[in-house]
Amino acid sequence: MDWGSALADLRIHLKVERSLSTRTVESYLSDLAKLRRYAEELAPPLRPTDMRLKDLQAFITTVAKQGAAASSQARLLSAVRALYRHLQREKVVHEDPTELLESPRIGRKLPVFLTVQEIDAMAKAIDRSRPMAHRDAAILEVLYSCGLRVSELCGLQRSRLHFSEGFIRVVGKGDKERLVPIGPEAMKQVELYLEHERSHLPVQKKAEDLVFLNMRGGGLSRMTVYNLVKSWAVKAGVRKPISPHTLRHSFATHLVEGGADLRAVQEMLGHASITTTEIYTHLDRDYLRSNIMQFHPRSRQA
Repeated sequence: MDWGSALADLRIHLKVERSLSTRTVESYLSDLAKLRRYAEELAPPLRPTDMRLKDLQAFITTVAKQGAAASSQARLLSAVRALYRHLQREKVVHEDPTELLESPRIGRKLPVFLTVQEIDAMAKAIDRSRPMAHRDAAILEVLYSCGLRVSELCGLQRSRLHFSEGFIRVVGKGDKERLVPIGPEAMKQVELYLEHERSHLPVQKKAEDLVFLNMRGGGLSRMTVYNLVKSWAVKAGVRKPISPHTLRHSFATHLVEGGADLRAVQEMLGHASITTTEIYTHLDRDYLRSNIMQFHPRSRQA
């Protein structure tokens, strides 16, 4: 099997069978294009079925020497593993050459999060005299109240708002759907936006069911939301590096600080693994200490 056929087949597998987003699929294929170039420039050139562990190790070493960060190398390895696991399942190769391929060590960085006071200051920084002010307030409240990814916010649909039950239905990574509670302030701001602003917009085709629209009646882009959040932070005097994802981190951090069950937080965030959610426990030493003092047998008083 040549590289073109292998990558075309993988694209279908990732999109159809694994239900990965277009953005994720293209990221995988972009990384694998580097492996293809490397293999085809060898003498003699190697096909996907010719690659062995030593060849992949040499490729990773080459990438590292070119200055790729450990995180970039790890992402690249994830794509390479996806390719060879798929080829093995399809019996194109008998052995997976990535099984003994080691990943670079990546230090886990603690996410930046905002205090409640900083989020309140950002809400107050929204200019209520400007057009779409209700929308902007609703965006801030939904990001913080529900811990959504920016792509989930942009794709949120009116038919998935269940305010009478206090929930919204969110479509996350891999088209996985989850129920997320929504707070009263977020619901209030969304309802004000729907009544006073969205109802007056010339809604474009394919945007009829979207909650958040731009002034032309089309769907919001991720970059638009990013720029809005950055502008509110600047006006509020927040000096931290900030993006829409910072509000998601803040949502999770404040829940953990308040004593929320980690499994519940995992479910609300849509994390596939509890390990991803556990990073938020590192943000509050008091939370960790209180749990140890409460449950460890040596911490209990006689």
